[in-house]
Amino acid sequence: MDGLNQYRTERVADILADFRNLQYYIAAVPSEPENAEDYYTEGWAALRQCAIDGLHILNCAADVTVPQANGGEVEQQRAELKQILLDAFSRRHEGQKIYLRQAAAQRWIEYRNSVLQNQPPNSSHRRHLRACDEQLRGELSRITDEYVYQELQTSDMSMGRWTAEDPSLRSVQRWVRARPQTT
Repeated sequence: MDGLNQYRTERVADILADFRNLQYYIAAVPSEPENAEDYYTEGWAALRQCAIDGLHILNCAADVTVPQANGGEVEQQRAELKQILLDAFSRRHEGQKIYLRQAAAQRWIEYRNSVLQNQPPNSSHRRHLRACDEQLRGELSRITDEYVYQELQTSDMSMGRWTAEDPSLRSVQRWVRARPQTT
């Protein structure tokens, strides 16, 4: 018995609260443009994919298989809390990645709108719109698992959260791979 189950419980509660907040933010972002002609543009396609990914991470089943721990009830609670921590931590990680991708796509929409100034796209906009698309692709390519993991770790530490038993990035990636998309 290590006496850390209270810290584990608080950590899970913090992460679940973070994930819940991320879900609200993700759900609040539109995934359909007002102008139907923009439907297949890169930014709107990215926002639709984020909406799909957000639903998936919310709806995928939790892994409730917990190995039987030796050492009694407290050790069993420890094993269960560590399993719940991995699930919550991984969902928050994926939620943060979706949130960052949405933010990049929303910046793309703002930039595109400033280029078009309420006009339909035409040949005079081509160079600026191409730059806008390339900027979006660059931003999206920088939103890696490593970046998100480090960003969340830094944020948690700055808030003084207990992070001693946080899952590794590799564990998070295994958790994500074990939940294939159904779309």
